[in-house]
Amino acid sequence: MSYEEQQTIEKILRTAKTIATVGLSGDPDKPSHKVPAYLQEQGYRVIPVNPGLKSALGEQAYASVSDVPEAIDVVQIFRPSDEVGPIVDEAIAAGAKAVWMQLGIANEEAAARARAAGLDVVMNQCMKVQHTRWSSPMI
Repeated sequence: MSYEEQQTIEKILRTAKTIATVGLSGDPDKPSHKVPAYLQEQGYRVIPVNPGLKSALGEQAYASVSDVPEAIDVVQIFRPSDEVGPIVDEAIAAGAKAVWMQLGIANEEAAARARAAGLDVVMNQCMKVQHTRWSSPMI
């Protein structure tokens, strides 16, 4: 990971307050539930975005990023790479500050659009792993 990528990750984790999680699962055994639950425990507001859920993690769920009625700092994505484009477009339209594609998810074209619109972008990284690394004291 480059120095610039590390700086972007730290900036997002330090400044974000509200994370809209696209693909958040209602199944507590799935990473797409465990990671957002961990982030919520760390003090982030996590908004579920999944048309198949009414609520999760004690929060109302929304069908799409466009449906979220409040400011979003980060759109965290747990969807296949080929489904990322429209989600990134919604993140841009919603005024999000960053897009975070979870481990195994990357879409260079969508990332380029997000960066051109002024958003920070992280691809193929687990937000929980990076938060744990970033928040652990250095020895």
